[in-house]
Amino acid sequence: MERMWELLLAQARQHTWLQMDETTVQVLNEPGKENTTKSFMWVIRGGPPDTPIVLFHYDPSRSGSVAARLLEGFQGTVQTDGYAGYDFLGRAPGVVHAGDWDHVRRKFADVRKALGRKGKGGKTGKADEALKLIGEMYELEREAREKGYSAAELLVMRDQKLRPKIGAFKAWLDHLAGRVPPKSLLGKAIHYALGQWHKLDLFLDRAEVPMSTALVENAIRPYVIGRKAWLFSGSPEGAQASARIYSIVETAKLNGWEPYAYLKQLFERLPTAETDADIARLLPTCAPEPNTSPAEPDATQ
Repeated sequence: MERMWELLLAQARQHTWLQMDETTVQVLNEPGKENTTKSFMWVIRGGPPDTPIVLFHYDPSRSGSVAARLLEGFQGTVQTDGYAGYDFLGRAPGVVHAGDWDHVRRKFADVRKALGRKGKGGKTGKADEALKLIGEMYELEREAREKGYSAAELLVMRDQKLRPKIGAFKAWLDHLAGRVPPKSLLGKAIHYALGQWHKLDLFLDRAEVPMSTALVENAIRPYVIGRKAWLFSGSPEGAQASARIYSIVETAKLNGWEPYAYLKQLFERLPTAETDADIARLLPTCAPEPNTSPAEPDATQ
């Protein structure tokens, strides 16, 4: 399965766009680390729309050097949140670093929540203005996706309808930046958006790039749910094995496989795979065979 993961990573690197994120994991028996410290599960969501790929990779570090190793040789657009560890992407040859509007929206949502808790009757003013405008942008994107716009049609819509809204939002941020205390929640939301701006409007000219990193965040969710039950990995080797298995299973699900059916078929055939070509034919990005369904479990299991 390690070699399968490497082949999937090679496939993801060949595509022109991917998203990246990371989440924490507690790992026992890591050299030089206390058992209570956090390590990280890095996640890539990429590949073409008809054969999407999700890759999990364990590392004790959150350093951007981990992302750099995973993306070695990639040419295209990488979309991430505002974590500074990804800043190297803006300097990487052949790589465009796109931003995430979800985190901008969350910053202003935090302002609204905080003011609500202070008993101001939900009158959040500027935060509501920002959320309304961002919501209108998302609605335009949603409608275009639902109507099945081609790449060319999507770019035309973005240019005619989204670009003016984004320009108005930028002017609004610039106007408020010097008038709102920078350490207030609203000030932090404004300065976060402005600090990310060179990455936030890049999607306008790239049809394959969405406004947000929701795809990779959704890909992480099954792992986060599982983590609530099993809490930690017993060793670095176990954490990496977990990452490989999650990669295979979640990619299989995205490509239309029923997980049990896929794993059953995989483990029956993998022992006889002798070459990379043999292994490639077993990857979850290959189409499910007709009438593939899970076998009935043995009653004693």
